[in-house]
Amino acid sequence: MREEPRHDEPRETRERRLKLRSMRRGIKEMDLILGGFAQEGLRDLSDADLALYDEMLSENDHDMYAWASGQVPAPERFAELMQRVVENGPALKR
Repeated sequence: MREEPRHDEPRETRERRLKLRSMRRGIKEMDLILGGFAQEGLRDLSDADLALYDEMLSENDHDMYAWASGQVPAPERFAELMQRVVENGPALKR
């Protein structure tokens, strides 16, 4: 389900919502990758990056897994953010 980013909610509410969306994905691998990152990493994101993360969560899980695992490069707009997710989330076996 594609969810539109909410730009009018308080940051604390947004972080809680994004943590939940990060942990309840379509595939278990992305639950682990995004959920692991979200536990600590969301609080370090700027408001702009948090909005971008919100948008990225609407992307297909299989596509995001391919980006996170290095199978294919992430789209330019998400590349830096996905790199942060990979570097600061749970380790991926490559």
